[in-house]
Amino acid sequence: MENNAQKPAEEKKIILSGIQPTGVFTLGNYLGAVRNWKTIQDEYRCYYFIADLHSLTIQIDPVKRRQQTLQAFALLLACGIDPEKSLIFVQSHNPCHAEMGWLMDCCSQFGELSRMTQFKDKSAKHPDNINAGLFTYPALMAGDILLYQADYVPVGADQTQHLEFCRDIATRFNHAYGEIFKLPEGYFPKAGARVMSLQDPTSKMSKSDTNPKATISILDEEPVILKKFKSAVTDSEARVCYREDKPGVSNLMTIYSAVTGRTMEEITAEFEGKGYGDFKAAVGQSVADELRPIREKYAQLMQDRAYLESLMRDGAERATRIAAKTLTKAKKRVGLLLEK
Repeated sequence: MENNAQKPAEEKKIILSGIQPTGVFTLGNYLGAVRNWKTIQDEYRCYYFIADLHSLTIQIDPVKRRQQTLQAFALLLACGIDPEKSLIFVQSHNPCHAEMGWLMDCCSQFGELSRMTQFKDKSAKHPDNINAGLFTYPALMAGDILLYQADYVPVGADQTQHLEFCRDIATRFNHAYGEIFKLPEGYFPKAGARVMSLQDPTSKMSKSDTNPKATISILDEEPVILKKFKSAVTDSEARVCYREDKPGVSNLMTIYSAVTGRTMEEITAEFEGKGYGDFKAAVGQSVADELRPIREKYAQLMQDRAYLESLMRDGAERATRIAAKTLTKAKKRVGLLLEK
């Protein structure tokens, strides 16, 4: 049987994913998602975008948002996303997203949007800015996916509801206007790690955490990384083993395993009879070694803005060509009078 990596691009399945430019990626973003994006580029047609339209649901200084969008684009490249293999672009550079988002808004029911758990969670976190965009966010996300006829969408536990919503409104549209949209499936990579906060291992590592010791940025310098791991929460047992009642140690083992490839059993054996100090130092050093080339590549890219902007233009042109085909079909089906 022919290896999928050797098949021509048109035969490969499409994977689409986006990431918001709301701060530098964390170690959790990297190990849980972005690192895997690099590894699947030969196996699938990969479309990756910076979801700056989605970031508008949160109030950010405009200058900062523009800078963060550029940084996020550079970070994807630094993490190994190859524009020769993958499509990488900025969401707002392709106007098809906003148009398709409105079509999907009009296919969405108020009741189903009101049941979205992320809307409830984010409304609780930002009670002074419960905007309509936050409410209709899943419809725009559905438009993002359906524009490119994606076969798969990488999803975590907090995104499965949105994917099901996307499938529901695609089915509704297809039933009302004829088959246009492919129904996407969730992509659940074997690799990947759920990385928790270093200070509260019961909570996911987050860019928005107010405790700087809790989160590792993929641009943190080595001394900073080592210091944060040194202060990571563990327990009083002083034994390295993976157990539900040892969330701090288990989180560090998850990180170490993801970076080194060692199993939990191998890690337990490696640190048998050693204290948490040795263990934390080893985890910190392995992470620092993993992130060093990314930080160095990112610094190089940020020194060449013209190069980044040329890649953005190329990505936007390619993305628009692909998405416009689907959008035009959808607009015709719903009865919009198209320009000649």
